[in-house]
Amino acid sequence: MREVVFVKKNKEKWVSYENLLTSNIKINPDDLTVMYLDLTDDLAYASTYYPESKLTAYLNELAGMAHRKIYKTKKTSGSAIKRFYLHGFPLMFYSYRKYLLFSFLVFLLFAAIGWFSTMQNLDFARWIMGNAYVDMTLENIKNGDPMAVYKQANEIDMFLGITINNIKVALYTFMMGILLGLGTLFYIMRNAIMLGTFQYFFLKQGVFWESVRTIWIHGTIEISVIIVAGAAGFIMASGILMPGTYTRLHAFSQKARVGLKVMISTIPFFIIAGFFEGFVTRHTEMPDWLAVLIIISSLGLILYYYVILPNILFKESQNNKLLQ
Repeated sequence: MREVVFVKKNKEKWVSYENLLTSNIKINPDDLTVMYLDLTDDLAYASTYYPESKLTAYLNELAGMAHRKIYKTKKTSGSAIKRFYLHGFPLMFYSYRKYLLFSFLVFLLFAAIGWFSTMQNLDFARWIMGNAYVDMTLENIKNGDPMAVYKQANEIDMFLGITINNIKVALYTFMMGILLGLGTLFYIMRNAIMLGTFQYFFLKQGVFWESVRTIWIHGTIEISVIIVAGAAGFIMASGILMPGTYTRLHAFSQKARVGLKVMISTIPFFIIAGFFEGFVTRHTEMPDWLAVLIIISSLGLILYYYVILPNILFKESQNNKLLQ
């Protein structure tokens, strides 16, 4: 991109940043961090293509001002972790909400494929879930306890094992985005087909409600996290496939950092899902109303954090800009 085009495209933004950084207006720490990252991205681009330009020196000065403001703010602000989870990440994620929707729709599509494939041929369940698991489940159904599989290990071992496994699955789903998004697509496909197959298998055995009210106690968050990890993988892949005005390497690096932040946001949900599966799901004797309450609350938590809160924070940030 020619320097004059680069300047024309970003000049208004840089001037607004400069006005904020040189004023006495108190800037939200998370907005300041986003500003700093944006400036360093522009500085990296300018340093690569216009190393001797006055523009590069100007952007370097702006980035330095933002960095000093961040350092000063950190000394007086509260917990950085709290700010990240409750403000910084949700506000940033607003710009990437379309990737979450895409990941969800892809997961839904493959779950439907798993459901209808099993409907056409029940042996499809054995191919997907394995003969050993299917035979064990049929035996449990025969013995009157379809969900006995969740009672085999002790609570702590199951909590740790499930949490670690969920993290591995989500990390693979994210990291495989480097394969132009095809690796992420594969992991979403595999998990979604398994879910659709699993649910139709229980429907065919006449214990669909028992499976839903038990499995989704932990599965609501567990499946949601896989979908979020898929969004992270697609975000990273977009840096390679759609670099825009940046070099492909620079765009990939930028989107990989965004994807990593998305993965960091899922850590609390890994722990919650693992806790539910290790300590709560096994109690199949709990009343239906309690199981449904846990499922609805889990879904509400996910929707609030990844859909509703980003919209609220974005609208607040827009209103704050209008008041400045």
